[in-house]
Amino acid sequence: MLGDEAKMLLGFPPNSHPTSDEVKAAYKKKVWQSHPDLFPSHEKHCAESRFKLISEAYTYLLSGARGRGEDSASATYAWVVRRSGTPRTHGGRSNHVLIKIPFLFIILGTIGLGGLNASRAYRKQKEAYPSHNPFLP
Repeated sequence: MLGDEAKMLLGFPPNSHPTSDEVKAAYKKKVWQSHPDLFPSHEKHCAESRFKLISEAYTYLLSGARGRGEDSASATYAWVVRRSGTPRTHGGRSNHVLIKIPFLFIILGTIGLGGLNASRAYRKQKEAYPSHNPFLP
């Protein structure tokens, strides 16, 4: 698919240079207009092929033109920034302490609320209701 054809499918003029936000907005609008589930069964095949073309144009405009030697206007959509990992504060130090605090509260809360008495309760219940299964303790 050529860049101009992809732009026309999403409703842009052929020589325009839409931003990635404009491409996403146009894609959402076209998807709502041409989704195959919105058409009767006898028109679904045509709607599916049009929907696939629109999806292909969207993918092409966001990332597909880079590396194919196509026009430089479409090649600007190749780099999509994705952030991952834990957020960093105070000059780039990681927030490992903030992540560990909830787990520390769970452990301390369990101990404080009688978590150490669980083995005593288990023994008491075992004495009250002995098991007749030789494989169970």
